[in-house]
Amino acid sequence: MSLMVLLSNIQPTEAPLGLIQRGKASFYSKKFNGRRTAYGERFKMTELTAAHRTLPYNTMVEVTNLDNNKSVVVRINDRGPYSKGRVIDLCYSAAKMLGMLSRGVANVTIRVIGAERFVRTEPVASDILQNSTSQLMTMPVPVMHNN
Repeated sequence: MSLMVLLSNIQPTEAPLGLIQRGKASFYSKKFNGRRTAYGERFKMTELTAAHRTLPYNTMVEVTNLDNNKSVVVRINDRGPYSKGRVIDLCYSAAKMLGMLSRGVANVTIRVIGAERFVRTEPVASDILQNSTSQLMTMPVPVMHNN
């Protein structure tokens, strides 16, 4: 029984491709720019990233605004949102591409499209301590769809 409880708390390392979730999206305030995400990198409002409560870090998701059918691909690098009824918190740039800045919240679908490998854009403190010759990885270019 205790093994079952222990295993139930393990998060998968990859989300199932094609997993779809519907709900409300919000976006980060500009005041969060430069703060550390739960993943350990600095939040940059111009990079296409997002927060999700359960999807593994570096999961790539396509977010579609159901009001105007605009879509954007973002990478999960933080935890949240912490507002009830919200399923994802987007960076400012993604919210702008989805046309949701004026309302602040949008009805969206989220579809898992894959996992990105080696996308950390800067070393985290624990990485520096373990490996003094830490290499910086470059961010992949996200794809935006306008339907």
